[in-house]
Amino acid sequence: MRVLVVGAGGAIGRRLLPRLAERGHQVTGTSRAAARAGQLRSLGAAPAVLDVLDPGAVRAVVADARPDAIIYQATDLTGRGFGRNMDRGFASTNRLRTAGTDNLLAAAREHAVPRFIAQSFAPFRYAHEGDPVKDENDPLLADPPPTARESFKAMAHVDLVVPAAGGIALRYGGFYGEADDAMVKAVRKRQFPLIGDGAGIMSFIHLDDAATATVLALDADGPAVYNVTDDDPAPMRDWLPGLAAALGVKPPRQLPSWVAGLVMGKMLTLMTEARGASNERAKKELGWTPRYPSWRDGFPAAFGGPAGHAS
Repeated sequence: MRVLVVGAGGAIGRRLLPRLAERGHQVTGTSRAAARAGQLRSLGAAPAVLDVLDPGAVRAVVADARPDAIIYQATDLTGRGFGRNMDRGFASTNRLRTAGTDNLLAAAREHAVPRFIAQSFAPFRYAHEGDPVKDENDPLLADPPPTARESFKAMAHVDLVVPAAGGIALRYGGFYGEADDAMVKAVRKRQFPLIGDGAGIMSFIHLDDAATATVLALDADGPAVYNVTDDDPAPMRDWLPGLAAALGVKPPRQLPSWVAGLVMGKMLTLMTEARGASNERAKKELGWTPRYPSWRDGFPAAFGGPAGHAS
């Protein structure tokens, strides 16, 4: 296929390009920065500069690339942490997920692009009720904290409009595999505490596994939504000390929930009551098997620490 990867310079985009090229696809990769052209070319893509919030520029790039498929991975999350006001930190990414998605879908319709895959997100979004692990048919959180409402709306927008156009939304787990992401930096500095009893559940995915699943999704028919997560949704009391061990740093400090609430406000519930995400549909329908089925092996592989560190 001719594949247009929008946001090709990001953490997952950089892993997608060589995998696509290895499978014989003709790839165009876009970035907002012209300086990344050499990097994109070295990874197997013809580079293009694109601001996805510019509808005219989007139409021009799609017309020039003539893609059989568009993979949308643009975010602005570098250095963004999980704080009291998610909407403030995610404001630019929210625009990419709303206006950017709409611009690309409009161009895809105009140029009859038959396949469209977009990045969505699974953690923290499922309703805080019932089973600890949810699948794609389970309800999402209806009343997110006030300072996260716009971010939740933006993710829901992707989940709604992409399948409505016949495409595929991939609800990735929490990414890991980059040595300097915000979560890793915080754990290294012991600035990411274990809150209360650490019961909130997280679903992770190694960036390499996310890229592999995305390439496989090119051969799947939409409309569809898939959780792209590992096999091992786990409470914070397991995975956070495990990450610290893999990084070779001291265990996280413990913080009572009431103290954390003074800092996090209503955002705290997203961490303490979160549900995990099941990947069964993605494995079955995409024919995907994660290389790292659990963060218990993936963290040490990514960060050089010992395996077998958590119960």
